[in-house]
Parts: sequence; structure tokens; C-alpha cells
Amino acid sequence: MGTEAKLRWGILGPGRIAQAFAGGVARSRTGRLVAIGTRDAAKPGLAEAFPGARIHAGYEALLADPEVDAVYIATPHPGHVHWGIRAAEAGKHVLCEKPIAVNAYDAMALVDAARRAGVFLAEAYMYRAHPQTRRLAELVAGGAIGEVRMIQASFGFAAKFNPDHRLFANDLAGGGILDVGGYPVSMARLVAGAASGKPFLDPVKVTGAGHLGRSGVDEWTAAVLEFPGGIVAQVATGVTLALENTVRIFGTEGRIEVASPWFCSGKEGGSSAIVITRADGKSETVAIEETGWLYSFEADAVGDAVAAGQREAAFMTPADSLGNLKTMDAWRAAIGLEYALETPARRTGPVDGRPLKAGAMRRIDLPGAARPASALAIGAVGIENISQAGMLFDRFFERGGNTFDTAWIYRAGGSDRVLGHWLASRGVRDEVVLIGKGAHAPLCYPDVIPRQLTESLDRLHTGRLDLYLMHRDNPDIPVGEFVDVLDAEIRAGRIGSWGGSNWTRERLDEATAYARANGKAAPATVSNNFSLAEMIQPVWPGCIAAADAEWKGWLRQRRMPLLAWSSQARGFFTDRAGRDKQHDPELVRCWYGEGNFRRRDRAAELGAKRGRSANQVALAYCLHQDFPVLPLIGPLTLEELEDSLQALDIALTPEEVRWLEG
Repeated sequence: MGTEAKLRWGILGPGRIAQAFAGGVARSRTGRLVAIGTRDAAKPGLAEAFPGARIHAGYEALLADPEVDAVYIATPHPGHVHWGIRAAEAGKHVLCEKPIAVNAYDAMALVDAARRAGVFLAEAYMYRAHPQTRRLAELVAGGAIGEVRMIQASFGFAAKFNPDHRLFANDLAGGGILDVGGYPVSMARLVAGAASGKPFLDPVKVTGAGHLGRSGVDEWTAAVLEFPGGIVAQVATGVTLALENTVRIFGTEGRIEVASPWFCSGKEGGSSAIVITRADGKSETVAIEETGWLYSFEADAVGDAVAAGQREAAFMTPADSLGNLKTMDAWRAAIGLEYALETPARRTGPVDGRPLKAGAMRRIDLPGAARPASALAIGAVGIENISQAGMLFDRFFERGGNTFDTAWIYRAGGSDRVLGHWLASRGVRDEVVLIGKGAHAPLCYPDVIPRQLTESLDRLHTGRLDLYLMHRDNPDIPVGEFVDVLDAEIRAGRIGSWGGSNWTRERLDEATAYARANGKAAPATVSNNFSLAEMIQPVWPGCIAAADAEWKGWLRQRRMPLLAWSSQARGFFTDRAGRDKQHDPELVRCWYGEGNFRRRDRAAELGAKRGRSANQVALAYCLHQDFPVLPLIGPLTLEELEDSLQALDIALTPEEVRWLEG
């Protein structure tokens, strides 16, 4: 900051909302506007609209300005993440106009960039920083209307259709949900949270209906949000329909109505009210009198947080923003709204706009693969779309990961497709190791393998898998029939090698003996469960673990690479699990046992000494066996991915491996 101890603001994108924020900064006690960045520095009226601010030609010039401490990003929606990441990397604190991103996956990339850069980040829902909103949350939390049962919130306006305006442009993520629909969603989540003693609450179910106009954006739409505890919210938005723009909260002992929830007591100060109507019909008005400008509260909330060394503000934390966008994503999905910029044809590189570059990670040799495989393989099973794939796969690739795992059955072929879209859009098929699976029960027959393989190859936009795994075994079929079919696929060049997932040692030995006796390709790998925590009950029917002494001895002797699925015991080593935590039935059923908890304790103890997490130590355990292990990881967020990647830096001695086992 400058010598005046005020936060020096720069504004990126000088539109109407930027002018409103500039007015708020001018009347704040913590900040002052020093510069703006614009693509058209010669545009008339800029000096008058932003008095005293330097005018930079281009956004890069603003980010390079050493006298700018914090940046307010006011570009159209698609530019928020791109420029938010660039601002964070430039060491600037970031207040990003809503929505912070087009979808939750893009937002995760921005949140991660701010975390790594150590800068402040918040989403600019200005009403959240206003005293009226804080007072409303206090009334709800204090039981002013008893237990909250239902919330109604809307924000919509009637604009005339203009195909050239951003509101109606699909390419600019137009429509109501992203432009103003986030207000009622964020209010409903705030109120549900206040009623539950939390800062916010995320819905467990989102349903919606709406109208998509001629330009392919939502012109009016409504959704129902179902929260834990039975709270239901009705939210509505629109850009061609003037709605009430009010908030009503119904409880067991009355209701609350806020006539001006979004602009509160006015953009330039004034009066507003929260009206409480009791069950007996009597009303109470909580008057709100504020001389402060609406956007000055937001600017001061940021200024106070930065001055205190905080990296987020209570009015809208990054976790709150992610939850809000996840809800909006579900709302869009419910009405069939997808933006062109979210399609594989447009998602051809990292969200920050830079070219994708391969990083370095230690490698292992995998039989049949055209190139060495990275020490970790990432799974595609939980990946929903190209936005999520880009967030995770781009980072994995840039950190040196080149090995990807998918299966014909995952998400009814959706995992194959999204991985295929990522491979094609990035143009990296010749740089990666591709593992595919098929023949899952009940379709575990020799004649099924070629058909499923053809479908997977088509979905993946490739002619060859480096490794094909039979997802299950069928002991009722002579193993030689499977060997014959898989050998033919190797000879045809459609797979590099084959192995069995959830196969027994005896069946693998039988397949090997048949292959050698008949000049066929033997199984080259096995993919069973392996983790520091032993699988007590199978995660799914037919699952087999390879973690006991007999399996370890067999693997040492055969030197057959083990592709370890659920290598981190599906979250057992994170704070999701614990002796006193019973909320996850799968964790409890499959992994809860005192022996595993003692291993978890030792992993936490060793991790504390190394400055690492128990989860990272558990993954390092897999990487330090005296037989080849390739752990499969399945992160769904960048935080989870980075947590796993840090395990690569942990060195364990054989004595420490044995101590972890106990």
C-alpha cells in the first residue's frame, strides 16, 4: 500500500458497473482509485467518469502498475477468470465482479491462483457487505420468525431484446442466471445458513424451468432449492421480465420481507426496512438508515480484510462463491443452458489463456506403453465436462502427469468422451499414456471386448490404448478365451498390452501359463485395490484388494506392475474420516477398523514431522513399495490434485514403510 495507508485500487474494464464501484471507492474510508485499464484509452469521457485515475491502454498495463494494490475486475463474464488469474499472479488483490466465473470449475482455477499467489480474493456481491444484509442474517439466526421453512427471492428486469448486447449474447455468457440470478441464489444460501448456524448452506437438490430465447440464453427462469433441514427456496430471475425483486422468508412464527434486498438503502445511501410480521399478524419494522454509498461498504470490507492480512472477506468467501456457482450450474443444467465457450470446440487450452506445456514428473515403464508413464495416473471417472477436465487435466499435465485412466462403463461412456475431447482439443494424444477398461460384469465375455473397445476408441478419438484392462473377470469362462481375444487386439495394434482389474493371483497365473504355452500375449499388469488402509469390505461387488502379505509376495516375485485403485482409500486419510465421524456410509463400511485407524494415526504423526498431510503420506506409502506400483488418483478439485502431487516429494525409508504398516 501507499504511504497514505489506503488501498490503491485499479479498475479493469471501465463500464457502468465500474463507474458505480469507483464512486464507492471515492467515498470509502480505506481506499482510493489510482488507475483504470481499458482497451480503448481514447474513449471520450473516461477522465470525467474516473476522476484522478491514470488511464492505462490495455489490461496488462494496469496489472504492471506498481502503484496498484488491488484490482476490481469489471469485464464481461468470460474475462473474469482469465484476468483474475493474471491479476493474482501480478501480486494484486482481486475483487471480481459477479459472477466470479462462468461456472464453478473455472472459479476453482481462480481461487487456486489467488491461494498460490497469497493475495486476497472476493466476489463482488455488493449487497452482502451492506449492514442491512448483516442485520437480516442476525434476525434469522436469532429466531425472529422461529424456524425457517421457506425462502422466496427474485431479481429480474425487462430489457428489450438486442442480439448485439452482452445480456443476450451466448458467447458472452448472457442471460439472467449469471447476470442477476446469483443474487437470489446467494441470498437463499445465506438465509438457509443463518437459520442453521452457519455462514451459508448449499442446497442438496436443485430443480428448475425456464425459457431460452432466440439467442440461446435464459430470458426468464425459476428454480427450487432444497436445503438440509427441510428448508425450501424459490428463486427467480430474468432479463426480459420485470420481477418483484424482493425477498420473503417464512418461518414457524412469522415472516420477514425485504423490499429492497439488492440495493439496500440505495446506491448513494438512504433508508430501507426489514419488515417482520408475527404469527398473530402484528408487524415490526427494522429501519435501516445509511449515509454510506452501497459500493463503499464493499470497498471497505476488502480494505479492512487486506489491512488485517486476511485473504478473504466474510461477506463473500471463496468457498461461498464456489457453492453459489455450483448451485447456478445445477440451475443451468436443469433448463438445458450451455454456453458455446464451455464446449470442447472452444475449450482448447487452459482457462488462463496460456498455451499448455508439459511439466516433469518421474516416470516408470509400463508394458506396452509407447512412452514411460508418470508416477501417478489420474482417473476420469468423476469428470463431468470439458470445463472440469480442463481444470484438472491441464494442471496434471503441466505438473508432469501423462497417464490417464478411463473405462467403457464410467458415466455410461461420458468419461471416455470428456477425456477424448480433452485429448483432441489439446492435441496431446501422442504425449500421454492412455489406460482403458472394459468387460465389466455382467458383460464380461470374450465377444464383448472388441465391441466395447471400438466404442471406447471412438469416444476417445484415438486408434489405440496403451493398456487395456479387463474391468472384471468371469471365472465361468476358460481364461484362454480371454487371452485369445486380447492377443488379437494387440496384434491388430488397438492395444499395447493387457491386464486384469479385480483378478485373483490364481487366475492371472493361469492366464500367463496359457499365453506362454500358446505364443500369446500374457497379462502385463494387474489393477486391484492397494492402499495403506486395507479394504475391509469391497467398495463394489467383485472388488479385490492386493494389499495382504500373500499378494505383496506374489507382486515382488512377478514384478508385474500394480495399478492401485483407491490408493488413498477414498478419503479415509483426510478429515472426512475419523473415529467419531459416521456420516459417510461407504467410508465406514469399507475402511473403518481399528487397525486402519492406527495406520491413519501413524501417517498423521509422520506427516506432522515432514510438514505433510496424512493423505500425502498414505500416497507416498504406495510409491515406496519394493515392487512396481502406479497409484491411480481421482481428484475432483485442484486442491485435491495438489494434495496428491505433493506426495511425490516425500521420501520414505523401508523402515518407515514397515512402521506405517505396524
